[in-house]
Amino acid sequence: MAKTIVIKQVGSPIRRPAKQRATLIGLGLNKMHRVRELEDTPSVRGMINSIPHMVEIIEEKG
Repeated sequence: MAKTIVIKQVGSPIRRPAKQRATLIGLGLNKMHRVRELEDTPSVRGMINSIPHMVEIIEEKG
């Protein structure tokens, strides 16, 4: 069973650099308070670590 991670968008992309907006879209988040369950991979962790002020890790499964 693959490890998964549940993330929630808590920050708005308004007045943020285009790179940070693109990272949110890459994670599947584009509106406030959206929640996604993604596979826990180094690339996903890197995306989360690049915008820690905009996303929140809710739980880690697996």
